[in-house]
Amino acid sequence: MTDNLLERITINPEQCGGKPCIRGMRIRVTDVLDLLANGLTPEEIVAEELPDLTLEDVRACLRYASLKLNHPVLAIAA
Repeated sequence: MTDNLLERITINPEQCGGKPCIRGMRIRVTDVLDLLANGLTPEEIVAEELPDLTLEDVRACLRYASLKLNHPVLAIAA
């Protein structure tokens, strides 16, 4: 399921400054994350704010952000 979700995220250097977008549209992953951070539900985003999206697109944005933030942190011993 993760692979299918991530296929929805596209990166084109000539579109939106190379920022990750959804299915080649000019809707950035960060646009969706900002709406979620401001308290909208995935259903509200799809129904009211970005009707070209699906709930799977919103889930793909969350999964993409989770994978990008989940990286190893190297600690330097003092």
